[in-house]
Amino acid sequence: MKKVLPFLCLLLSQWAIAQTPEDALRTAWFTQNGSARSMAAGGVMASLGGDIAAANINPAGLGLYKTRELVLSPGFLMNNNKLNYRGTDTTAKKNAFMYGASGLVIGSPSRYSDSKFTSTAFSISVNQLANYNNHIQYTGFNNVSSFTEQYLEELTRDRADTNAALSNYIFGSSLAFRAFLIDTISGPGGTVAGYQSLVPISTGVIQSYDAITRGGYNEIALGLAGNMADRLYIGGSLTVPVVYYERNLTYSETDPTNNPNNNFSSFTYQENFKSQGVGVGLKLGMLYKPKEFWRIGFALHTPQLISFNDQIRSSITANTESYAGIRTVTSDELNSGNPGTRQYSIVTPWRAIASASYVFREVANTHQQRAFISADLEYVNYRGARFRAAANADQSSIDYYSQLNSTVKSYYKGNINARIGGELKFDPWMFRLGAAYYGSPYAGSDIKADRIVTSGGIGYRNHGIFIDLTYVYTFVKDANFPYYLNDKPNTYAIQTGNLGNIVATIGFKF
Repeated sequence: MKKVLPFLCLLLSQWAIAQTPEDALRTAWFTQNGSARSMAAGGVMASLGGDIAAANINPAGLGLYKTRELVLSPGFLMNNNKLNYRGTDTTAKKNAFMYGASGLVIGSPSRYSDSKFTSTAFSISVNQLANYNNHIQYTGFNNVSSFTEQYLEELTRDRADTNAALSNYIFGSSLAFRAFLIDTISGPGGTVAGYQSLVPISTGVIQSYDAITRGGYNEIALGLAGNMADRLYIGGSLTVPVVYYERNLTYSETDPTNNPNNNFSSFTYQENFKSQGVGVGLKLGMLYKPKEFWRIGFALHTPQLISFNDQIRSSITANTESYAGIRTVTSDELNSGNPGTRQYSIVTPWRAIASASYVFREVANTHQQRAFISADLEYVNYRGARFRAAANADQSSIDYYSQLNSTVKSYYKGNINARIGGELKFDPWMFRLGAAYYGSPYAGSDIKADRIVTSGGIGYRNHGIFIDLTYVYTFVKDANFPYYLNDKPNTYAIQTGNLGNIVATIGFKF
């Protein structure tokens, strides 16, 4: 990790709205979402089938449908974050509405006696793969580094003169320079020998990070599956990812000494970042019943190609006391009132899933089935995520993304997610439990990150109507970096806490 972060810092300064490896992770590292039934059983669905969530996991499972079904899955999300930054604990909460797999499945027996398929099924559905509504907040005392040092590194690396410092970095360094948060160091004959920060790092500052995020990673799936003699099922889904992400960030550093003569009282950096994307992908799968009671499933999720359009606005307010007083500078002032924009694409990592299920009393009449237990193993190649420059990009942008992709390969690794779950059925009631583990995507051992998921729920089915209710509790472990530097160890907040999901699914067979 320490070898990667300095190079990452270099990348961050290449453009006013630089992408980072974390941008790729937003569309790669997430826990399984679906219908209330599938989530209650830990997210297992690669070998079970018979659920609309199969379109997003293993489309072959749609082949078990022989009737039509309309499904809606509203839900509610509860984030409870705990962060420790340089020895100081902070908590933050954020609640939001979400949804699981919803849509229409149409299954029908084959019309032709000589057909290889006993029945076929088609589905159109939408599912929220990841929900971005969250609140990350922490504060702590730091006498080692400052947010402003990234600006010093940028100006020093580019050997920027004062004209460049005033105008070339309108979403970062130029704001700090115009607010006198950073200033020149005079050399011989009035020349500029370098730049300095007015933040008194040696005596330390109180740093505060507060980010509210919104949006989601949504997926529209058009699924098609075929059933061969109720033994072999094959299927595929054409997926259309639709992504929206917004972050409102407020970061500040404050002088805890209250010294009126050290030319620094505080500064606040504010940023509004929006990212919208749409793309295409493909999911393929098969499900096989080798013997009565047993089901085996395999699925492959090809990389999705998602085209993004990003916008950013930022500002800095600095109080340098007698040095220059209170000054506020915004990017709108330097960019004719317009946000900064960038167009690019992300190729998401591929996934492979292997699964097995044991269905007690596996018979054609599903009302006579009494229970199941199922397990999924999923491999995700996180280091395979790739950025691509827009078609009209210049060579500097192409080179930038090539370097960023090299960083992604070093920053992340492939890892395995494991899910297990089961159901007991006392017709018309069902009771479900599940658990899952999502391993860290980070290649370095410095950052401890994972997701541990526990879930449970009940279901009711009668006269073509079914209602499922599920609660999912996720233990969260991650890290959050307020800024990155080349020349000093990078500090970060240790994130723990939990995430609660309440999901209900209402369905109608017709």
